[in-house]
Amino acid sequence: MTVWDDLVGQERVSEVLTAAARDADALVTAAAAQQPLPETSKMTHAWLFTGPPGAGRNQAARSFAAALQCVSPDRALGGAPGCGFCDGCHTALIGTHADVSSVAAVGSEILVRDMRDTVRKSYTAPATGRWQIILVEDAERLNEKSANAVLKAVEEPAPRTVWLLCAPSVEDVLPTIRSRCRHLNLSTPSVQAVADMLVRREGIEPEVAAAAARATQGHVDRARRLASDPAARARRAAVLKLPLRLDEIGACLKAAQELVDAAAEDAKQLAEETDGKETEELKAALGAAEGGRLPRGTAGVMKDLEDMQKRRRTRTQRDSLDVALTDLIGFYRDVLALQLGSRVAIANGDAEDALQRLARAGSPEATLRRIEAITACRDALDRNVAPLLAVEAMTMALRAG
Repeated sequence: MTVWDDLVGQERVSEVLTAAARDADALVTAAAAQQPLPETSKMTHAWLFTGPPGAGRNQAARSFAAALQCVSPDRALGGAPGCGFCDGCHTALIGTHADVSSVAAVGSEILVRDMRDTVRKSYTAPATGRWQIILVEDAERLNEKSANAVLKAVEEPAPRTVWLLCAPSVEDVLPTIRSRCRHLNLSTPSVQAVADMLVRREGIEPEVAAAAARATQGHVDRARRLASDPAARARRAAVLKLPLRLDEIGACLKAAQELVDAAAEDAKQLAEETDGKETEELKAALGAAEGGRLPRGTAGVMKDLEDMQKRRRTRTQRDSLDVALTDLIGFYRDVLALQLGSRVAIANGDAEDALQRLARAGSPEATLRRIEAITACRDALDRNVAPLLAVEAMTMALRAG
C-alpha cells in the first residue's frame, strides 16, 4: 500500500507527484554525493493544490510530503518514493514527522502569529528527514499579513525546503504567491470511485458505501464519516426532514435553533476531547506541578491557548453548520431534478417520499430560490454573521419559496 492509495480518482495527479518525488530523491542523492545536479527536474520548491471540497487536496499534499521523506531501501533499486511503510512515510502521514510542519486555520483566518514560527522554521535545514516541508492546509484563509509572510518565504526559499499550499481554487490565493507555485488541480472523484475506496480501505458493506458516496456526491471525507458513524447518519436524516417542517413561522424558528444547537454540540464534543488535554500538556511544559499554580510570567501563554481554542470552537460550529447546509442543497437539487423530469444521479434516494412530495407541491423556480437562500446563508456565515440569525433568515426563505 503506497502513499498514493488514499488519492481517490486522482490518477493524473498521482503520476505527476510520483515523477516529482523521483526527481526530488535524485536531487538529494546528488547533493549528498557532491555530484552535479540533474539539468532537468520536475521538482520545485512550491506547490499549489486546488480542487473542490472533498477532492482530497490536503491528502494529496500530505501524501507528497510522505513520498519526499520516504527512506525505503527500494528507492535504490528503482522503486518509486512513497512506499507507505517506512518511518519517513508513516510519520509524515500521521503528522509526527519532525520536518513536516502543518498549518491549518483555527478560526476564520490564519493569523500572522500562527505563521511566524513556521516561516522561521522553513529557513532551517531538515533535522532528520530529506526535506523541510511546510504544509498550509487552508491557504485561502491567509489574511494579508500572514500571506505576505508566506510570500517572502516562497520568494526566497531555503535549498531543501518545500511549500505545499492547499486551496479551493487559484483565485483564492494571492497572485504573487500562486505565480511562484506549480499548480495541480484535483477533480471531484466519481461516486463509484469513492464507494470502492470505502469497501476496499474501510471495510464498509457495499450497499452502505454506495449510499454514503451517492449522498455526499464524491466528497471523500464526508462519505467516510457518513458510512462509518451512525451519529452522522442520524444528523443527516434529521436535516433532510427539515424541509417538511417549515409550514409555520414558529416551526421555522424552531428548526433554525435545532440546527444551530446541533452544530454547537459538535463543537462542544470536540472541545471536550482536545481542550483539556492541550491545557494540561501546556501546563506541564511550562513547569506547573499537577494541580498547582503556573510559574510567574506564563499567564500570557495560557491566554493565547484559550484564545486559539475559542477560535477553533467557533470554526467547528460553522463547519458543522456548513455540512448541514450542503446536505440541504443536495436535497433541493434532487427536488429540482424530479420537477424537471430527470432521475439521473439522485443523491438522496433514502428520502424519495419527501422529494416527491416537495416536487409536486412547488415549482422549479421556487426550488431554485430555496437553493439560493441556502447559498446566501453559507455566504453570511463566511462573513461572520451570527449563526442563529443567518439560519433563521434561511428557514423563513425556505418556507416562502
